[in-house]
Amino acid sequence: MRTYLTVMFNSEGAKPSEVSERLCMLGFKPVQGNYDYIYDWDTKATVKDAIWFGDKIHTILKGYNVLFKLETI
Repeated sequence: MRTYLTVMFNSEGAKPSEVSERLCMLGFKPVQGNYDYIYDWDTKATVKDAIWFGDKIHTILKGYNVLFKLETI
C-alpha cells in the first residue's frame, strides 16, 4: 500500500523546505509527478490506518498554513 500526498503552499505560511523536512520525519519521500510525496506502508494498511495517518500529518503540519490531500491505495 502507498499513501500519496499533494501539498498546496501559502505565501503567508511555512517555507516548502520546512514542510518537506516535517513530512520526511514521518517517512514520506519527495517525488516528481502527479504527487509531491509518497509513503510506502510496511504492511497492508486499512482505512483506519489511513485515517490515523491523516491525523498524524494534520498534527505535524498544524500552524504551517498549508493544505494537503491524501490518497491511499
